Amino acid sequence: MICVGKRDWMSVVWAATSPESGLFDPVERRSEVKDLSDRFNDLRSRGQGYVEVRSPDREFPVLILAFRDDHAVVHLMSDTERMSLLVGDGTVPSGAEVELPIMDDLAVFMGDFVLDIDRAWDLVHDFTQTWAAGPAGEWCEL
Repeated sequence: MICVGKRDWMSVVWAATSPESGLFDPVERRSEVKDLSDRFNDLRSRGQGYVEVRSPDREFPVLILAFRDDHAVVHLMSDTERMSLLVGDGTVPSGAEVELPIMDDLAVFMGDFVLDIDRAWDLVHDFTQTWAAGPAGEWCEL
């Protein structure tokens, strides 16, 4: 008998930048976490991307990852009217500015909210296992 870990078969709903066009494709997909990881890795090899992730059972919360090179920001949409931004991990000085893709446009974020891409992806992956943003750090409501 082969045992498959929860991580390998758990289903997620996500939308992301298209690797082919480089534009955000808002059509949600339901797949295994592995397919989401594959898309993230594909986008990372291209240098940037934007990903929205949620549980297949609920519309909210939605975790949003925007990244370019080694920098990322993570947003949490709690409902249609509440969005928060995760405080950064010190990867970028607080006074510095970083441009990251939000859907199809570049947006400027202060270093206070920028994370290392690996840490940001770990937070997204953990979210797909628990569906809770958890005590990963401070969230600033926008």
